Amino acid sequence: MSLPEPAGAASRPLLQQPERLKARLRQVPPEPGCYLMRDADDRILYIGKAKVLRNRVRSYFQGGPKHSPRITLMVWQVCEIEFIVTDSEAEALALESNLIKHHQPHFNVLLKDDKKYPYLCITWSEAYPRIFITRQRRFRSPLDRFYGPYVDVGLLRRTLALVKRVFPLRQRPQPLHKDRTCLNYAIGRCPGVCQQKISSDDYHHTLRQVAMVFQGRNEELVELLQLQMEKYAERLEFEAAGRVRDQLQGLDALTADQKMSVGDSSVSRDVLALAADGRVAAVQLFQMRAGKLVGRLGYTADAVGLPPLEQGAGGDLPPSPERQRALGLILQRVVEEHYSQVEPVEIPPELLLQHALPQQALIEEWLSERRGRRVKLAVPQRQQKAELIELVERNAAYELERAQRTAEQHQLATEDLAQLLELPSPPRRIEGYDISHIQGSDAVASQVVFLDGLPAKQHYRKYKIQSSSIQAGHSDDFMAMAEIMRRRFRRWSQAKAEGADLRELRRAAGSALHTGGLNDWPDVVMIDGGKGQLSAVMEALRELNLDGDLVVCSLAKQREEVFLPGAKQPLDTDPDQLGVQLLRRLRDEAHRFAVSFHRQQRGERMKRSRLSEIPGLGPKRIKELLAHFRSIDAIQLASPEALAGAPGLGPALARQVWEYFHPQEREEATGAAE
Repeated sequence: MSLPEPAGAASRPLLQQPERLKARLRQVPPEPGCYLMRDADDRILYIGKAKVLRNRVRSYFQGGPKHSPRITLMVWQVCEIEFIVTDSEAEALALESNLIKHHQPHFNVLLKDDKKYPYLCITWSEAYPRIFITRQRRFRSPLDRFYGPYVDVGLLRRTLALVKRVFPLRQRPQPLHKDRTCLNYAIGRCPGVCQQKISSDDYHHTLRQVAMVFQGRNEELVELLQLQMEKYAERLEFEAAGRVRDQLQGLDALTADQKMSVGDSSVSRDVLALAADGRVAAVQLFQMRAGKLVGRLGYTADAVGLPPLEQGAGGDLPPSPERQRALGLILQRVVEEHYSQVEPVEIPPELLLQHALPQQALIEEWLSERRGRRVKLAVPQRQQKAELIELVERNAAYELERAQRTAEQHQLATEDLAQLLELPSPPRRIEGYDISHIQGSDAVASQVVFLDGLPAKQHYRKYKIQSSSIQAGHSDDFMAMAEIMRRRFRRWSQAKAEGADLRELRRAAGSALHTGGLNDWPDVVMIDGGKGQLSAVMEALRELNLDGDLVVCSLAKQREEVFLPGAKQPLDTDPDQLGVQLLRRLRDEAHRFAVSFHRQQRGERMKRSRLSEIPGLGPKRIKELLAHFRSIDAIQLASPEALAGAPGLGPALARQVWEYFHPQEREEATGAAE
């Protein structure tokens, strides 16, 4: 039971309140579980796990091993400690992984989701699953599976193309014809999914064989197909046996390009290594199956605050214990992330690691429990396994160099923009805005954010224009842009009116210490348009009393001219200089995001308006119908029996929906009855 607290105690760090800290530590139980550190604004700073919660939490606030600068800074901000008790340390590990992915605490090691590496997705939740390459890992259903991320996108595309030639799979997201199959079915590339010439169970069986390719289980798949071919031959089903033979030949072609192999072909293992600088860590995961390299996955992680390599007379010295522990923590985060998403059959019996994990015994126990058999984690120091680690580390170093070159280009672009706009330092957060509509209908706006020259899609925002004067047949981009500025910066205006120091708030917004929830102050605001749009924005900012605090510019499309408030002429710029190119990328991204949102709104409106014409279909049933069939075209192609199987529709209403889309068939049926 919590002790009563004096007023304002929860807003002060625990280190400044020794008695309150002692009381909190006494309340932490000596059991396994997860702990959450919170700051004065109730934001989660750090999430951890422990076999004995009380001992682990106490170690942050008492004398003992020296903490890294990152953790030391976190401890000085902790104002509250929460804990969640679990039955075992393995359960705490799974819970910690879920909490970190959900809350993204600032002081945890976070894997970067920069859409650099693609995934392969199989939508197992659908009756006829789709298989496609994507860079957006969004789970629409817990049954769907993502394989990857793959470093070599070219190899991934070639593999998928060959798989689609070897196995009969649906080739199109939507049917080409309404009442017949296409050429893909005639040549054996598609099993006729659009006309349901194959059952859902049989198609799932085919997809399970395809999934084995991307799980690195080629040898196992070959054995299964060989047994299947022999059974067909024994039953004298030579045509079916020939199809399986062709699949085996295709699998041989698929593995022919794998030139890397090791002597021990009896053991399957994953090899993990990384390379890091003071900003980012590039992690590589090589999947070795039966002595061959079957997959190469890549991750990037935040490495700010990583202890540096020490220099000696002959070059870099071996990593210090503090650096090794920090690198091991990054590897552990990758292991937790990757193996929590894969199926148990994909976990190999052995993992080779460049550095020991901080909780290696726990991770080994957790992986063994998931796989159902023992999984060994090792840090090899000699012979062939150590050479594998060195090989993976070299590949990670190449990926890091490529990331560094990209980061250097972005840094030069922000420095050039700072010089162009006469800023005291390179801008870190840049926001771009654009409006999209068709003659005023479905008017929307977009806000895109670049951090350090890179898109930060987690900060993107969409706006529906609310002004009643902007409607179909009447558009006003100036008014729409002014409305968005008022809505975007209203909180900052209120804080300034209440006497807050905006300079201090802006400083806090750029660090780990956020004040009052205002942590999104932009260094530069870019408007897509010319002097007219810029004048409307500045007028709105004057109403908010923020016109003197924000740096605003606009980029005209016709000549790529940059305008500043109050200037009659554009800045003297070269369209090819790095700062202008950065603004152009921001403008193009804002335009793309606004147009996609406008099309979505327009499409939903058209769907709603068309289906709402059918008697008996209200908003709830329309929503359920679209969720079931995914598109209005699929509803139009569905039979009355398929419509009756949708939630909320009985046979009578399903017939009514079908007749709405097929008036000619309805008239013919009526004429025949007469």
